[in-house]
Amino acid sequence: MPENLFAPPLTPPADLRANLARDGFAVLDATSVRALAGVQAADLQALEADWKSLPPDAHLKDGGRYRYRRHASFTVEGLSVVRTPHRAHWQPLAYNALHGGMERWFDPIFEATTATAAWQGLLIWLASVASGLHGAAGRAQRWYVEAHQFRIDTTDGIGRPTPEGAHRDGVDLVAVFLVARHCVKGGETRVFDAGGPGGQRFTLTEPWSLLLLDDMRVIHESTPIQPLDGAADGGWRDTLVVTLRAGGFQEA
Repeated sequence: MPENLFAPPLTPPADLRANLARDGFAVLDATSVRALAGVQAADLQALEADWKSLPPDAHLKDGGRYRYRRHASFTVEGLSVVRTPHRAHWQPLAYNALHGGMERWFDPIFEATTATAAWQGLLIWLASVASGLHGAAGRAQRWYVEAHQFRIDTTDGIGRPTPEGAHRDGVDLVAVFLVARHCVKGGETRVFDAGGPGGQRFTLTEPWSLLLLDDMRVIHESTPIQPLDGAADGGWRDTLVVTLRAGGFQEA
């Protein structure tokens, strides 16, 4: 029986800023992402090879073996993207009750990847979105950016994109790009108003479609994934998660 998927509530590019300000989140299809960020489909597809060789996440406290990832940090100001020295990823327990309060070191994202025009174009555009949402009008804003390449696989039968449950990340803007979805069911995105009962549920399926979140206003999660019946090689879900924070990186 085919899976019943809820379609994402897509935002027209012209309404992005207004929808983010009104709802605290917005969803863009891949065509809109490319147009707004000024990147080409072939250049985004060229980035996808990285996800085939991500190392295991050695910090999962639930004992799982389903998550693979790489990590890198940057500062972005105007048209300038500077990769910072490799650093640990750290979150306070208030935002991540499962993995917060500990320094988590992950293998770095390949420098050849982060030097591409497509990668830099995505970060510059996301910084402009963050500035429009939380920045000071007429002033160049510096954003402290962390990027995470994730693969959640179902080799052991189930994979958990957000083992910490519904959460905030303690930043200003969160961007979740769906890179690939192969032979899985589940992985439903859920976004909730942090201060009320409102919420949305939908499933991202299009490569390089994007969920943008005003992290100050909403909490989010993705439900577990399982392999489709008869999938010969299991299944997986690949994402690129980028967070932007004003004032500095989160540190212990």
